[in-house]
Amino acid sequence: MLQKTDVKTIDKVVIRFAGDSGDGMQLAGNIFSNISAEEGDEISTFPDYPAEIRAPQGSLGGVSGFQVSVGTNVHTPGDKCDVLVAMNAAALKQNVHHVKEGGVIIIDIDSFKEADLKKALYATDDPIRELGIRAQVLDVPITTMTKAALADSGLDNKSIIKCRNFFALGLVCWLFDRPLESALHFLRKKFARKPAILEANTKVINAGYDYGHNIHASVSTYRIESRPARPGVYTDINGNTATAWGLIMASEKSGRPLFLGSYPITPATDILQELAKRKDLGVKAVQMEDEIAGVCSAIGASFAGDLAVTSTSGPGLALKSEGIGLAVIAELPLVVIDVQRGGPSTGLPTKTEQTDLMQALYGRNGESPVAVVAPASPVDCFTMAFEAARIAIEHMTPVILLTDAFIGNGSSAWRIPDADEYPEIRPPYLSAERISEGGWRPYERDDNNLVRRWAIPGTEGAMHRLGGLEKDFKTGAISTDPVNHEKMVRTRQAKIERIANDIPGLEVIYDCPEADTLLLGWGGTYGHLRTAAAQLNAQGRKVAFTQFRYIKPLPANTEEVLSRYKTIIVAELNTGMFADYLQARFPSANIKRINKIQGQPFLVEEVVSATLKIMDNDKHPLDELKNDEITEKREK
Repeated sequence: MLQKTDVKTIDKVVIRFAGDSGDGMQLAGNIFSNISAEEGDEISTFPDYPAEIRAPQGSLGGVSGFQVSVGTNVHTPGDKCDVLVAMNAAALKQNVHHVKEGGVIIIDIDSFKEADLKKALYATDDPIRELGIRAQVLDVPITTMTKAALADSGLDNKSIIKCRNFFALGLVCWLFDRPLESALHFLRKKFARKPAILEANTKVINAGYDYGHNIHASVSTYRIESRPARPGVYTDINGNTATAWGLIMASEKSGRPLFLGSYPITPATDILQELAKRKDLGVKAVQMEDEIAGVCSAIGASFAGDLAVTSTSGPGLALKSEGIGLAVIAELPLVVIDVQRGGPSTGLPTKTEQTDLMQALYGRNGESPVAVVAPASPVDCFTMAFEAARIAIEHMTPVILLTDAFIGNGSSAWRIPDADEYPEIRPPYLSAERISEGGWRPYERDDNNLVRRWAIPGTEGAMHRLGGLEKDFKTGAISTDPVNHEKMVRTRQAKIERIANDIPGLEVIYDCPEADTLLLGWGGTYGHLRTAAAQLNAQGRKVAFTQFRYIKPLPANTEEVLSRYKTIIVAELNTGMFADYLQARFPSANIKRINKIQGQPFLVEEVVSATLKIMDNDKHPLDELKNDEITEKREK
């Protein structure tokens, strides 16, 4: 019997599932995440997809991973895992460096035959010794046990093999005392129309759970400390789904129907797919023939009075640039979602980066200012999608929402909010009173925020025309007058800058009088940077931390916050775009940089190490390390 004699009580645990792209690692990881979220644990996940389209089975290039951290004070998926589930020899080889020393590795010993080792390019027939593994290895005949559990199922061998992931999931659930009922509920929903598959997976997950009781071995197991959660209904939600739901909430709160004009592109497609399911809520989601058609259809919907959205990733944002410029000069509300990925061109389509910032800020012809916001986590995608819609409508402007593959595909435990937790969105409609006064023009503005009125087509007395040619400031008629053009350019820019009066100020965490260094980032790096700052303070190195979610305009108190610190360290997944942006706006700030452009999120240890080097005046922060030095550091 697998004795739980070595039980480690910890505040969080990290599990990594790894196997071929067809082994169902993402599904197994997602179900485990859902179970944990429903138990009230905090979670953070990192799906790590290969860029190859179904590489040869058992090859190194085809390995797919899913990492999840479960427990309390969870802000990242973890640098390294306590438990690795490796479904074949290639998965072990590609992921062994992610395992903590003394951790647990569960392998499907049936997938470590001579042919498997050859495919994974092992030099010997002893992978454990060859890889220098210093962990507790649990050899489990997952394939054999799965076949035994389904011997009388009537399924063919290929269908049986596809159930192996549920055997591994059942075993992991036993290791962490996770209840199977939640997993079975998930299976019943997913396979409701496939009763044979449902019955098979139910048998296999139970077999994996029972296997944990019955084998004779000794291995560390874990008990996760939890803390009381705020009452409510919790679920595991990824960033793309949260984005879609945040837009739906904004539609409800604004009273405007939601329209999405989009074109499929990795890693943003899930937003289109999620919104396409919501016809019951009046959502119109249209897959257009290309990216340009997507943004143009959204602009048309905006003119017609809808909450208009278009979604894409970096290459698509480039294609949409002319359309966004049209929305700028027409001053129509438009939400543009960019789920950033590795580039340029096709680049690393399944990997994460923050390399579209300058494109979002400046990537259009002419003076074409838009608002730019960036959620900090998968859950925050809901809030910032709502905010992007609110700002777009209330300030009659395009807003670019910069998420990324890490938080778009990653997930967190989310408490489903009540409707009254979010404010009403107030469209600046053209009033009947103003129409009755006569003389209305499409570009009349509110004196305070410079916002023009939204005249919904069909409103009696509000017939008007918009377009891409410059307009006269007073009449709205086409104008080529140079002085008028400059006035309109400066007015559109001032309108964006005044949004700063309508967004929250910048908040600083771990602030204290002794801290003269501020670590900061923007968007989806929040969890890693906050955890790094916490570790630095625990070591006695006083470091304050803040994360920007509003990029253009910056929060009104940004200059005041930056002025408190002698050194500003900007960490981002690019070559220093946000650092350049801040340095240009605040030339006197002493800005240092930590940069990573590897298609992977930061490791906390990388940020800690690089921050210490900067604080100690070392001339070699992380962004100056050679790639082989980074690799060597990780392996150690």
